[in-house]
Amino acid sequence: MNTPVGQLYIVSAPSGAGKSSLLNALRGRVQGLVVSVSTTTRQPRPGEQDGVHYHFTTAEIFRQQVAGGDFLEYAQVFDNYYGTSRLSVNALLASGKDVILEIDWQGAQQVRERAGNAISIFILPPSVDALRERLCGRGQDSEETIQRRMRDAQSEMSHYAEYDYIVINDAFESALEELACIFRSERLKLVRQQQHHKALLDALVG
Repeated sequence: MNTPVGQLYIVSAPSGAGKSSLLNALRGRVQGLVVSVSTTTRQPRPGEQDGVHYHFTTAEIFRQQVAGGDFLEYAQVFDNYYGTSRLSVNALLASGKDVILEIDWQGAQQVRERAGNAISIFILPPSVDALRERLCGRGQDSEETIQRRMRDAQSEMSHYAEYDYIVINDAFESALEELACIFRSERLKLVRQQQHHKALLDALVG
């Protein structure tokens, strides 16, 4: 019996919206989910493992992969490159896993062009004040840094209308359940049910 193909998801959010915490908790609530590991040319930080936190490579190899069309999306951030491997994602999808790309709106636009069936979710904070409070963190950043982070976050949030779903992270558990509901409901759609229960459906209709 063939393994049903998984679904590709894009999840974006401004810094401070709680995206990483929600996705970490989501994998404990919904089975069969994996977050794609990005490729980067930056040096590993203490405690980071190749293949776990990132796939670490050189700029020369990365540029060769770009030329070969190996990335679903990629970007240069300051002096380093970051990208999502097309082969890695396709292998995970072929194994039946639902794959989450944790990327920004620019990466999301690239993925939509190259993988038109991706389902996209944008996570928002409950208010501007709540976002500012989260960005202030431990109070170690200067006011100038906080203002820059707020501008960056609001620029990111201006693209929310490009996404299929919106989740507002006010109460964490409620936002987590809403996020889980998206994944569960997508799995109940006709095309996914036909993949997962083909033998049963064929038998039921004779």
